[in-house]
Amino acid sequence: MTTPLRVGVAGLGTVGGGVLRLLRDNAEIVAAHAGRVITVTAVSARDRARDRGVTLEGVRWHDDPVALASDPDVDVVVELIGGSDDPARALVFAALAAGRPVVTANKALLARDGVALAVAAEASGASLRFEAAVAGGIPIIKTLREGLAANRIRRIAGILNGTCNFILTNMRERGREFADVLADAQKLGYAEADPSFDIDGVDAAHKLAILAALAFGRAVDFAAVHVEGIRQVSALDIAFAKELGYRIKLLGIARRTEAGVEQRVHPCMVPENSPLARVDGVYNAVVAEGDFVGRVMLEGRGAGAGPTASAVVADLIDVARGRCAPVWGAATERLSALPSVPIGAYSGAYYLRLMVLDRPGVIADVAGALRDAGVSLESMLQHGRAPGEAVPIVLVTHETRESQMREAVDRIERLESVLERPSVIRIEHG
Repeated sequence: MTTPLRVGVAGLGTVGGGVLRLLRDNAEIVAAHAGRVITVTAVSARDRARDRGVTLEGVRWHDDPVALASDPDVDVVVELIGGSDDPARALVFAALAAGRPVVTANKALLARDGVALAVAAEASGASLRFEAAVAGGIPIIKTLREGLAANRIRRIAGILNGTCNFILTNMRERGREFADVLADAQKLGYAEADPSFDIDGVDAAHKLAILAALAFGRAVDFAAVHVEGIRQVSALDIAFAKELGYRIKLLGIARRTEAGVEQRVHPCMVPENSPLARVDGVYNAVVAEGDFVGRVMLEGRGAGAGPTASAVVADLIDVARGRCAPVWGAATERLSALPSVPIGAYSGAYYLRLMVLDRPGVIADVAGALRDAGVSLESMLQHGRAPGEAVPIVLVTHETRESQMREAVDRIERLESVLERPSVIRIEHG
């Protein structure tokens, strides 16, 4: 009889509990695909008394998660603690150093220490798998690293944070402001008590850095990701987007250009008939464009116990079968040296929404500011008149460089008739 694969799990929160339940409830299916039984023999978590909906009888408990790396009854370590610092970091490096395969959902650690982790895995011959780190149950890591390995990827874009997508969807469907919908998301458990990691775009940026490394065969470069969140998106912007034929989505976009690779996370206006525009609620979606395969899109739940546990166990099945792929799709010495392109070099169309005093000469002043910055105007929206009062004006530009757009916004903001900093949202047609 084939020897069982013995698993040590660090972190028994939502995902960790989901992994234990999946391995119990689908034991026969998992064993059939893995070629042997997968069993949890050791765990580490902060609260021993918590009811996780599955028995831990007969399972060894470690107060120090790093001890899992040297437990003689553990063949593979599953790290679900999270965070880029210890003990998660110490556990992953200790397990790799000991030659033990690691399965992790830790996007922050991968985004910040991806190259060092790959070097450690190569030195010991241990595999490092992380399907659960990006987009929950969507198999995007395997798709990029294996399924599309023969393609030159031109662009990857996606809705990578379910919390932001839920908020923007509800703002659009119910006509409510950001703060009100955020409060609802927190009550429903879709947003943390401190939601900044999600709504400021950091979570999506970690995931994008990982996807970009896989897509373009280069070292992870999280520091080069341009990051903006959704705090400044208003119900008014969403209403104007609808009138213009767009929906607002927080996207992570990585693109290969002649100058290198651009990586950016920010709100986007996307055409309402585009595939990403129709992905609503807590769902995630990723689009990859390859030179031979063309466009591929994957959609599904991006978080939660079930989808994320599904991805973790899929990685465990690969470990049980002895499948091993380079961490970033190629050995570290063969990774591309493509440079990162700063956001200032980006070129595209923009939406600007101004709040101005309705008085003669305002439009001429705004047009002059755009002209002086070298920005060409495509169209303008203004509804009704309210002489002497604040009114919104919406401008859509032709394609222009980010640096020129920033200069134009600074000029416009200094105009006496402009009452607040313009709302600026990039338009993404691809």
